[in-house]
Amino acid sequence: MNPFSDLAHLPREMRVPSVRDLAWALTSPPLLAQAPAPQRHPLAGSEWAAQPGRLAAWLEQQNAQPQALEAFLAEGPVRRLGMYYERLWRYALEAAPGVTVLAAGLPVREAGRTLGEFDLLLADAGGIHHLELAVKFYLGPPSGGGERPDQWLGPGCHDRLDKKLAHLADHQLQLGQAPAGQAALTKAGAEHAQPALWLGGCLFEPWPQGCQPPHQAHPQHLRGQWLPASAWPALAASRPAARWSLLPRARWLAPAQGLEQLDAKEVAQWLYGEAQMMQAKMLAQVDERGEEAKRLMVVPDAWPELPKRY
Repeated sequence: MNPFSDLAHLPREMRVPSVRDLAWALTSPPLLAQAPAPQRHPLAGSEWAAQPGRLAAWLEQQNAQPQALEAFLAEGPVRRLGMYYERLWRYALEAAPGVTVLAAGLPVREAGRTLGEFDLLLADAGGIHHLELAVKFYLGPPSGGGERPDQWLGPGCHDRLDKKLAHLADHQLQLGQAPAGQAALTKAGAEHAQPALWLGGCLFEPWPQGCQPPHQAHPQHLRGQWLPASAWPALAASRPAARWSLLPRARWLAPAQGLEQLDAKEVAQWLYGEAQMMQAKMLAQVDERGEEAKRLMVVPDAWPELPKRY
């Protein structure tokens, strides 16, 4: 499913944050092995897929000279993490040998109403494709189970894995079946596009008890742990020598590297420094070199009963 699984080490070797995120997007495993619609790695039909070493060399070149990537990212909207993820993919696909991007973010309108948009329309050796991209972070149930996708919630607690999959399969990937969607595909030269999805991200198990992953999870899916803010002292006591780096939302993708290191007391001041913690926060436990060893999400004690903010 992922032609670049052997390159999963590359993000940690990239020193430029945007290039590290790019390498992470291209090489990290999907969340799921099974989905309600076909899954396809966006670069599966590229020449890089047959020769992964060429992708590794290209990423190393980006790391040495990141100006083109950073200029490309600055041209488009990256306010939300999902938009940033899509821009990273588009940059790689524009450069990939054997791939032609026919359209990106193509809106579908009917009678003055927007029905949706095609994330990506592309042509490669495997034909013409309509791809929907998403990057998601889901937290497993605190009281056991976890095999069902409806038990996995987003950090804002209004996103849920089963709902996301249904929206992808039943709405976004069906857009080309509507007359307005078919017209948009034809105009883009993608009339017979094959729909597929690619879902990246990380699944967080509750600390310390853990839980089962969703039954359709990919065996190599990325993992982390989550806990309520009030449980931080107990976790900190269990890892007395640990050092931590705080991850702003823009740095939730690739493994942390080179960020400020804090001890448990400093993390507690950060967590409890607000009158009321309203949003989930991400931490990385780092080693002596400042490299991420484990990923942790801390949520408000009221989670999942949070007001809708993001």
